[in-house]
Amino acid sequence: MRVAILTHGKFPDRAKTALGILRYGDHEVVALLDRDRAGQRVNDVVSDVQDAPIVDSMADAPDCDALVVGIAPIGGGFDDSWRDDVRTAIEHGCDVVAGLHYFLSDDDEFARLAEECGVDLRDVRNPPDDLTVAEGTAGEVDAQVVLTVGSDCSSGKMTTCYELREAARERGLDAAVVPTGQTGIMISGWGIAIDRVISDFAAGATERLVRQAGNHDILFVEGQGALAHPAYSGVTTAILHGSQPDSLVFCHVAGNEQFGGYPSFDIPPLPEYVELYERMSSSLGGSTVDAGSINTKDLTEQEATVAVTEFGEAIDAPATDPVRHGCDEILDAIL
Repeated sequence: MRVAILTHGKFPDRAKTALGILRYGDHEVVALLDRDRAGQRVNDVVSDVQDAPIVDSMADAPDCDALVVGIAPIGGGFDDSWRDDVRTAIEHGCDVVAGLHYFLSDDDEFARLAEECGVDLRDVRNPPDDLTVAEGTAGEVDAQVVLTVGSDCSSGKMTTCYELREAARERGLDAAVVPTGQTGIMISGWGIAIDRVISDFAAGATERLVRQAGNHDILFVEGQGALAHPAYSGVTTAILHGSQPDSLVFCHVAGNEQFGGYPSFDIPPLPEYVELYERMSSSLGGSTVDAGSINTKDLTEQEATVAVTEFGEAIDAPATDPVRHGCDEILDAIL
């Protein structure tokens, strides 16, 4: 499928969905919509992902099948400055795919226009309506279940899952990612956005995903939020308990000391954080933090090497930057 991705003013640092699709998706990206970078190319900004021209608006994009909203802002709201681009996409016969808490299909203008033009509005954060509470059965799957957990939101949990999947496949293992957020759903084409699920059913939704993933050697479950986060700890706990993982991979961004967007709240010391995750999982099989993943993109190579070493020592487990240095060492520890 040929897609354009909307990121106005947020690419690359605050366009996690766009980066995930560019790095791991099977879609052909024909353009990135970003007014602040129009005239550049994606690889002028980020070198290790699929390249595409950056344009000012949907009217300037090449023909494509869909427009993807590549931003997931805090609270998942819709910015009205995107309205012209969404409208143009629909009028050009493009489906529109979004991972917002604001459902495009509930927008009267977009719904009417989509019906007139015969296109689909896909709100990937909209969960199934038949979810139930967890039964505690995720641990019965034959696959080894590995959950990525983090010190904060946007700490590399999804990226680590896809990097580990590729590393495992290179070794001949049948590996899959279990998507629990909007970006993973857009990449893999299935999943449930757990942060949109009624809290009583969130662990059950995670359990369903693990059981539905099918027969694999190893499943990498995409974590969400962070256990000590002042706003998003609930979804983290639900995924931890619902997936009943065999192993945890702890993810962190080098240098982060406060929760993003909450500067008055310090991230706990990393050894204490690891212990917290392990205590929270102890009643459901006792999974341990067997490896660590650290994002060092803002560091020099020498600084990154030091950061990886210090991070591994802090969490008492093998560690890597999976994008920069690969996953072999931490995959060994998990296996």
